[in-house]
Amino acid sequence: MFRQVIVGVAAGPASHDAVAVARLLTAEGGRISLATVSVLSPVRGAGGEYGPAETAEAMSLLEQMREESGAGDAELLTVTASSVGRGLHYLAETNDADLLAVGSNARSFIGRVLVGDATRAALVGAPCAVAIAPLGYRSQEAQVARVGVGYDGSAESEAALACARDIAAAHGATVSALTVVPPVVYPGAGRGQADEALLAEARAELAALEGVTGSVEVGIPGEELAVFGATVDLLVIGSRGYGPLRRLMLGGTAVHLAGNARCPLLVLPRPGD
Repeated sequence: MFRQVIVGVAAGPASHDAVAVARLLTAEGGRISLATVSVLSPVRGAGGEYGPAETAEAMSLLEQMREESGAGDAELLTVTASSVGRGLHYLAETNDADLLAVGSNARSFIGRVLVGDATRAALVGAPCAVAIAPLGYRSQEAQVARVGVGYDGSAESEAALACARDIAAAHGATVSALTVVPPVVYPGAGRGQADEALLAEARAELAALEGVTGSVEVGIPGEELAVFGATVDLLVIGSRGYGPLRRLMLGGTAVHLAGNARCPLLVLPRPGD
């Protein structure tokens, strides 16, 4: 669970979805802050500042969100930056946040995550974990009874599993892990079957995980995990893209899930040494 949570707020229903997910993932005694980023236009230049009227408009949006969401004690944060991502990352670093919560693109299917430009900007290079709420999540019965995790034995997946266990313990939930083994493709034969030795190894690794139900599927990781996400209340994955440690860098699987998850998605930054 997370103790310092920042919710990215913009006009529209997606911000309410983000608040709902943030509440679900905030530890008892933790703090939720509502934040909005005013993006500097090219006309203002890198050193441009917003005036009192624009600052007041940003604060009015945050106050409205705080009232409508019932987050009466949430701190309100505003910042001007060259992009939404840079602004949210700056706020996360300066406020020592361990989670950023954002909503989905408003043009997604109800109950699906769809990453728009602002959401993607919040993801790439984030200094902390990022939770993405599917559209319409605020109207669902927000609960965590089953936490899913993508697991392949890597350091990133071990960190995701540890986080999934922590969240499950706080909610009295179960943990389910999915390992995806890529198929062996033979020239001219299309998609093949997985190597039996790899399948056996994956099953043995999952069986050794205490208190975790596990399954192994053959296919493309992003696609199989997206299907798996429809059966859980929260899907936790680690980021695998290249980049600095303790930053969230999106590999291909995370990118696919960020655009196709059917439940709240929690992406963790690369673990340190």
